[in-house]
Amino acid sequence: MSPRQITVLGECVADAFTRPADAPNELNLHVLPGGGPANTAVALARLGTPSRFLARLSGDVFGRLFRSRLEASGVDLSHTVVASEPSTLAVAELDTQGQAAYSFHAQNTADWQWASAELADVDLSETVCLHTGSLALVREPGARAVEEFLATAAPRTTISLDPNVRPLLVRPEVYRAHLNRWCGLADILRLSEEDLKLLLPETPLARACDVLHSAGARLVVLTRGADGALVSLDGERAHVPAVTTQVVDTVGAGDSFTAGLLHNLGTRGLLGGRLTGLRLHEVVEACLFAAQVAALTCSVAGPNPPWQSQLPQFASTEHA
Repeated sequence: MSPRQITVLGECVADAFTRPADAPNELNLHVLPGGGPANTAVALARLGTPSRFLARLSGDVFGRLFRSRLEASGVDLSHTVVASEPSTLAVAELDTQGQAAYSFHAQNTADWQWASAELADVDLSETVCLHTGSLALVREPGARAVEEFLATAAPRTTISLDPNVRPLLVRPEVYRAHLNRWCGLADILRLSEEDLKLLLPETPLARACDVLHSAGARLVVLTRGADGALVSLDGERAHVPAVTTQVVDTVGAGDSFTAGLLHNLGTRGLLGGRLTGLRLHEVVEACLFAAQVAALTCSVAGPNPPWQSQLPQFASTEHA
């Protein structure tokens, strides 16, 4: 049997949600462990996919929180780097629709300090898919080491990328400068509609998919919130509807969608290599499953993806 392990590379972020305080001129912060790649690794493990996380974890209070959450979810941390730098902190304010606006405290933090030597001995022989994205792809000095690692891994395993553009920390033009190179490495590119507007402004969705395909990405999955997802496989396209749920907030929904997509493809033996045998109907089926996982994440506070045991109950509720 081919390996099913999915390796995720990227950052952990302490998501501090603002809450009103009892006393004037004070503010309470409710801190939850987050970060796009960490959320994806957690969601994969909770769904039942063997998940390994490559991260630089600080020894500070937030780093210990990250490690506890990852271990409790069943994520393999055997190749994490114990970092001397502090953890990254993001302060989030939620609007009335549960959408989060972030301010980041990320200068010289642990997540961005990757050196090539720290990734040189990572064994990918049991990894069917390597997923990364977000700030680890663009924050220096580590971004170059991450990109080199992807280029080395690409001939041997499926590469999945999620740009997760953060314009408050990195200018969109920096992402744009990397985009063609990322597409050349990626077999799967999952991005939100908001990401696309920053990466390819004023470009119609179908045309944007064609641009990304021409740069090398075989499968493009564009998530659009309540409008579902647009799937494009070598230019053949389909729409996948969203799953209706009571939204508490949307934090981590895209990360959970990515995990659901990769988990479903992996359990059916469809990951590995360049995905040459993949068919559109198989991707649509995987995205329908991913939409359920994302909806469950939206139904609870913070980046708290579901466990596999929650999915049958959710499906029966949806079809009642």
